[in-house]
Amino acid sequence: MRITVDDLQDQSRFRHLLTVSYSEIISFVLDYIRRKTTLTVFFWSICMIFFGISVIIRVNIAGFFEFKRIITHTLLGAVIFPLLIIPVHEGLHILPYFISGARKIKIGMDLSQYMFYVTAHRHVVTPDIFRIVAIIPFIVISLATFFLVLCLPGLWKWSLSLFLFVHATMCAGDFAMLNFYHINKSRKIYTWDDADLKEAYFYEEL
Repeated sequence: MRITVDDLQDQSRFRHLLTVSYSEIISFVLDYIRRKTTLTVFFWSICMIFFGISVIIRVNIAGFFEFKRIITHTLLGAVIFPLLIIPVHEGLHILPYFISGARKIKIGMDLSQYMFYVTAHRHVVTPDIFRIVAIIPFIVISLATFFLVLCLPGLWKWSLSLFLFVHATMCAGDFAMLNFYHINKSRKIYTWDDADLKEAYFYEEL
């Protein structure tokens, strides 16, 4: 049976760990992405591998294309594609929420923190579902982009390899949340959001 918000108020079964306001998300993210664990080492290693791929491709195309065309594809990979992928990225976060039963799903943004987010109002999320919600955009978009880098010719390899790296860095917030669960892997942590109050709550099962 699915656990509800009311169930989490039972202090004999659950303990409230912390409340994170959406206005404090960036501080939370920076805290946990900086904590060195096998997960963060993996994340930054992948980012560096993607960066190395883009550098190799850039070196290989030097002298074969006009500088103006290279600049155009640089803008595509570093700016245009990352902006266009935001709805897709957030949509991929939505899918596991929806499959797990959430219906009051909202996409929001906080321009003061330069972030977009997906929230499932008053829907309790298990640790496994939360991990899937966090990781699925990184996996799907990275694999799809890497496939395109392999298949497409010339300058498209450059712009897409650059995008591969930029999108990976955009997933830092997702990996920070995963790292929070990784650090607390000995605990079974449930979470739910109040989209109206713009707060996230974390509870430990006793």
